[in-house]
Amino acid sequence: MHDIQHDVAANRFSMMVEGHRCVLDYVLTNQTMTITHTGVPEALGGRGLAGEITRFALEHAKQQGWKIVPRCSYAAVYIQRHPEYAGLVA
Repeated sequence: MHDIQHDVAANRFSMMVEGHRCVLDYVLTNQTMTITHTGVPEALGGRGLAGEITRFALEHAKQQGWKIVPRCSYAAVYIQRHPEYAGLVA
């Protein structure tokens, strides 16, 4: 597990891995987190990092009582593959 930071002002979760930044961007409106982008540099691909940061963001949303709109295709597929988060979808 990596150290994932939540920058509330930037609406971004991020983590540094081997000098590269992985991110998940969102927009928060009326207790609904719209995930707009999940990004992992190509050099870090295939390590499950996008899943790690997405799971962290979804757990944060659950703790806050937020709903989720997965606009990002990666987040949408992640939620489909992890039905424990289906109840968060707005």
